[in-house]
Amino acid sequence: MGSAMSCCCSENPDERVNSISALAGNNSWRIFTYKELQTATNGFSEDNKLGEGGFGSVYWGKTSDGLQIAVKKLKAMNSKAEMEFALEVEVLGRVRHKNLLGLRGYCVGSDQRLIVYDYMPNLSLLSHLHGQFAGEVRLDWKKRMKVAIGSAEGILYLHHEVAPHIIHRDIKASNVLLDSDFEPLVADFGFAKLIPEGVSHMTTRVKGTLGYLAPEYAMWGKVSGSCDVYSFGILLLEILTGRKPIDKLPGGVKRTITEWAEPLIAEGRFKELVDPKLRGNFNEDQLKQGVNVAALCVQSEPEKRPNMKEVVNMLKGYDPRGKEMNLRIRSVKYKEELLALDQATDDDDDDDYVDDYTGVPDESEYGIFSALEVQKMQDPYNRYGDKKMVKHV
Repeated sequence: MGSAMSCCCSENPDERVNSISALAGNNSWRIFTYKELQTATNGFSEDNKLGEGGFGSVYWGKTSDGLQIAVKKLKAMNSKAEMEFALEVEVLGRVRHKNLLGLRGYCVGSDQRLIVYDYMPNLSLLSHLHGQFAGEVRLDWKKRMKVAIGSAEGILYLHHEVAPHIIHRDIKASNVLLDSDFEPLVADFGFAKLIPEGVSHMTTRVKGTLGYLAPEYAMWGKVSGSCDVYSFGILLLEILTGRKPIDKLPGGVKRTITEWAEPLIAEGRFKELVDPKLRGNFNEDQLKQGVNVAALCVQSEPEKRPNMKEVVNMLKGYDPRGKEMNLRIRSVKYKEELLALDQATDDDDDDDYVDDYTGVPDESEYGIFSALEVQKMQDPYNRYGDKKMVKHV
């Protein structure tokens, strides 16, 4: 694995992409031409746009052989964007797991950088919890448990089954995509950190989304696998409760999901934690188990958190700790200066960028697939007959 290590840890974006290009013939992805992607997306038509953020835009497309794709077209190619593009292509090219969004291909032109993914018809977890599908309650209790366990299994793979190990650094609802069967796929590896064997943690610039950030990472930049565990704990609470990681209260006061949940858990009022949109349709044993796992994940001391193998086993009922109720969840309060960063966006030039997750959702909050209104998109290879097709959701 020595040669792979040197490639993975390279800080040279050209070296990263070149190393992946050399492997293209042995994978299920390929290099696209710009013309191919332009045709597939109807010239990057506004009607085909799925989402937009500081990084650029994402478009729905259809290839000549009928494959539905999502194309991320980067907006600016400064050194920072180039590095994130090269990192994401490299990580996507290496991972193979049913709960990770894989790479379908990419395109590198003189002034263009595009990444191609499979299109996910049910968009993101965020769109079902807080976005356009929230009122329809397509995400029932059984599907929520499927999403929680599948997402955890995807992160477990990153942490324990690839070398070098990969820390995602931006686990959140908008980065969990849902296929036609509501199978979750963890996505967006632009902030990923590759950790060489034997290294327990690193200190780095803070990137990610406030509300999901582990305290040791948000405050001191200490990143380890335990940071993803913390983020997953917040995500799990979000799945169970239907609440955002940070709520904006009247008067501009911000309250984290752990601050809200803490007294309810301490008093054993678990039913009051459940997303009211489920109208009481949930499994109480699974609820208690899920809350307990989340409480273990969001402990302020990273060494006390379980690893992702233990998290998956607890969620599946294999680890008895998942059933031993921890009636104490110690909420973490972010410093005021961190909360003041809530207007930051993806195109912030500051390397210490922290994405906002409060207030009215903006386009940058939704990641690869934003929860925009369902729209009609023209099929570039169906010129005869019905010229419009409705996006499957």
